[in-house]
Amino acid sequence: MSMPLDPLSRLFACLGACLLSLGFAAGCALLPSAEPLPQPSPSAVPPGEFRVIGYLADWNSPQAVIQFDKLTHLNYAFLLPQPDGSLGEVQHPQRLSQLVQEAHASGVKVLIAVGGWGYDDAFEQLAADPQARQRFVANLAAYTAAYELDGVDIDWEYPDPGDSARNFLSLMQALRQALPAESLLTAAVVASGKLAEGIPAEVFPLVDWLNIMAYDRNNQNHSPLDYAQEALDYWLQRGLPRQKAALGVPFYARPDGVPYRLLVAFDPSAASRDETTYQGRQVFYNGIPTLQAKARLALERAAGIMIWELSQDTSGENSLLAAIHQVVRREDSVLP
Repeated sequence: MSMPLDPLSRLFACLGACLLSLGFAAGCALLPSAEPLPQPSPSAVPPGEFRVIGYLADWNSPQAVIQFDKLTHLNYAFLLPQPDGSLGEVQHPQRLSQLVQEAHASGVKVLIAVGGWGYDDAFEQLAADPQARQRFVANLAAYTAAYELDGVDIDWEYPDPGDSARNFLSLMQALRQALPAESLLTAAVVASGKLAEGIPAEVFPLVDWLNIMAYDRNNQNHSPLDYAQEALDYWLQRGLPRQKAALGVPFYARPDGVPYRLLVAFDPSAASRDETTYQGRQVFYNGIPTLQAKARLALERAAGIMIWELSQDTSGENSLLAAIHQVVRREDSVLP
């Protein structure tokens, strides 16, 4: 009986298969293909279901305790794109493998989030170069297979209107074609405004949903309830189906990005409001009442809620994820 392959061995095996399936010959030349793009996996939310999507930062993953019973999807962040289409490995690959096993045992799907803040130039270069773009797609398809991941979340912050937006569309089309039909394909997008115009509406049919980052509006009161409402207004008015909208919420304060768990460790009463004084400075965040109001908003107008980032939460009665879960568990049976 042969020994099972570890993720790295699976990665090399899957990469070879993906290169062949994408039409790579010697020298990475591309073979033309007339095959139509596959449709995305089914994404309409059935009655009684609601997505709760939590990002987990790779650098915080070793010490994070995940409440899998309150999640539907885990986005592991970040795999780092390189301008030539290669991928920089995550810092804790063994932890990623462990989390995939734990998540799957709990019925939670795991996506790899690619990019993040500071990788705009890498995306711009690889997406503009057809060979680098296809190399990136092949590498990413192989990576998801090797780690037994359920999909890919593209965090390009941010494609600009014009050539950049067209290249983003080409990248998403190539990913949708390369990934298995059952694999999820999502993207993180800004709440509204000029930067959001770099996401063409032609992307909507390709994705299973968009993670709408309705936070960081400014460096103070950065994520009030009305900003969440404005973000959903913007994307739904552009034609994004409600079933493909996930409202993003923060588990941290501005300025300085202080994790919510530190705020309530210093002052437990901070859980019930949206601003407090921490280390002599006024900070702004979302406490339990606001997070529950946003959960109700997402139930009414979207089909999911997205969290940045799970390790910033606390445990027990002041947990923000538990507060969201209370709303979703009680009310999501009315979701059409």
